Amino acid sequence: MTVTSTGKQTPTQRIRPARANPVGGCPLTAALAAVGGKWKMIIIYSLSASPEHFASLQKLTFGISQKVLTQQLRELESDGIVRRRPTGAVPAPVEYSLSDYGRSLLPLIESMRLWGKTHMQRTATKAAA
Repeated sequence: MTVTSTGKQTPTQRIRPARANPVGGCPLTAALAAVGGKWKMIIIYSLSASPEHFASLQKLTFGISQKVLTQQLRELESDGIVRRRPTGAVPAPVEYSLSDYGRSLLPLIESMRLWGKTHMQRTATKAAA
């Protein structure tokens, strides 16, 4: 928070440092660190249509805890994939949206979604046989 000359508190923009690649020089591990795991692609997909407030994101990503959603959003923000914007007075509701950089992931995520759909059908067919 920043205190103005009138004594009012205004939110300051948080700048989170970029996270390091866990295996230096390996593009695959850099990508997996940025978007891997159970929730990150779902969060990105949920933000693809429009910006969302925290509570809306928690509903869209059913089953995620508040702690994990907060952690994942912070990591996505530090990697420049998600933007965080307070939308009112303190304590401000916060709106999350995809950055242009984050939007560059949408073709990859759509390909993963389609592959997952085919994989589900394939495994269901094998289980029925």
